[in-house]
Amino acid sequence: MDVLVTGTSRGIGRGTAELFLARGHRVWGLDVLPASIEHPRYQHFVADVRGREALPADLAPQVIVSNAGVQDSGADIDVNLKGAINVCERYAFAPGGRAPASQVRAVVLVGSSSGHTGAEFPEYAASKGGVLAYAKNLAQRLAPQATCNSVDPGGVLTELNRPVMDDPVLWERIMSLTPLRRWATPEEIAEWIYFVGVTNRFMTGQNLLIDGGEAGSFDFVWPEE
Repeated sequence: MDVLVTGTSRGIGRGTAELFLARGHRVWGLDVLPASIEHPRYQHFVADVRGREALPADLAPQVIVSNAGVQDSGADIDVNLKGAINVCERYAFAPGGRAPASQVRAVVLVGSSSGHTGAEFPEYAASKGGVLAYAKNLAQRLAPQATCNSVDPGGVLTELNRPVMDDPVLWERIMSLTPLRRWATPEEIAEWIYFVGVTNRFMTGQNLLIDGGEAGSFDFVWPEE
């Protein structure tokens, strides 16, 4: 299948693109950073999801994975929520925005456990809460042709989380709140995204909380300024 993944230069997006490529799909990657993947079935576009007019034309993905995101950036809502809306409205629908594009089969939005618990920076939590609601809206508009769900990870070992991952004291506090005493890798979250976007043909409009049991705690650990 033809797959569009946003935020492919690192983290969950990169892991997701690599998994789809490994399983024989063609992947279009989109990021504000240069490509970090080299593969004959991978094509990279440098673009900012905040501008719908800046998104590449003439792409017709069957699966859309909206993953591009930032954290505590001053633009969390613009990138994480409005950017997801820009991408999905551009590629999941035919011109005019009412009927699904003829080829679209599935949309997966990457949310966050913060959208369920609120335990994060205020704008980040709000942006991800909006992603969860938008997934439900999109699912209704794409049905019965296509599915739409969000995959909402808890702790993941990505570059965005370096401020706590690299601090032994803060990391120990986080692990004390985490029943499994570990965070997920981007590759593990990519497996969930693949299942929801490709294997799944029934579930739609769902927000899947994928965490190790820590979501029940509001103790948000981050370096003090």
